[in-house]
Amino acid sequence: MLSKKQAKIFFLGGTILFMLIFVGISVHSLMVGIPENTNASEITDQVRLGKQLWDHNNCMGCHTIMGEGAYYAPELTRVYSRRGETYIQAVLTAPEGWGFRGRKMVKYNFTENEVAGLVAFLKWMDKTNLNGFPAPPSMPPPLQPVN
Repeated sequence: MLSKKQAKIFFLGGTILFMLIFVGISVHSLMVGIPENTNASEITDQVRLGKQLWDHNNCMGCHTIMGEGAYYAPELTRVYSRRGETYIQAVLTAPEGWGFRGRKMVKYNFTENEVAGLVAFLKWMDKTNLNGFPAPPSMPPPLQPVN
């Protein structure tokens, strides 16, 4: 059993040690981790436009990205690798809004440049290193019809 003085030293020593570890991890994340993991060098004007449109149209009100946002509509962190550019363009330019499984996305009147910006943003997001998030689906892909 520790005496009162030993307990105080143990507490303060542990607090200082873990505070130093926290500061070290924070500095490493800011100086090395964030630029490396986010591919900051690949942020173009198109990616910036897509991010601005994402924020301005409150896409997070329905979708999640990197685990943040609403859960009404699909998670879009890796949508570019799952569905591809053509699919994303079709969804964004659907004449009456995109409807799937009873849910319907609002019809936005995006210009071609704005659609290209959103695609570029989702492509850039697809390349970020999120340490395995989101996990790959546990279900096998749907069966394809045999010709």
